Amino acid sequence: MDEIDKRILIELQENARISITDLGKKIGLSTPATNERVKKLEEREVIQGYRASINPEKVNKHVTAFILYDTKKCKEFREFCIEHPSVIECHRLAGQFSYLVKVVTETVHTLEDFIDESMVYGQPSSLINLSSPVKNKPIA
Repeated sequence: MDEIDKRILIELQENARISITDLGKKIGLSTPATNERVKKLEEREVIQGYRASINPEKVNKHVTAFILYDTKKCKEFREFCIEHPSVIECHRLAGQFSYLVKVVTETVHTLEDFIDESMVYGQPSSLINLSSPVKNKPIA
């Protein structure tokens, strides 16, 4: 991966809907050369997909929490997280805790319901997010 590929990745992380022509202008390559580079990054799975970034509050999800879990029921807990609509991220950890889960939900009451449901899999430690000063920062 050279500097041009890195610049392509930064630009696409900022705006995945940019046209190949405009992307080429920003990085100083022709449209065909830019298109070929993007295709190669996709084929090598450096670029894994494109998606819309949704503001949770605009869809009535006003509470974001990070919950650490100490569990010995890993398989069952993973399935619970995959199936539960409030879980938007789930990360397996090394160390004191087994998982870190990011949850978005309507209220603290629905967060409490989620925590109650999850307690059959292990011990949660909840952290409610107050703000996110750094969010979706491009990977350099």
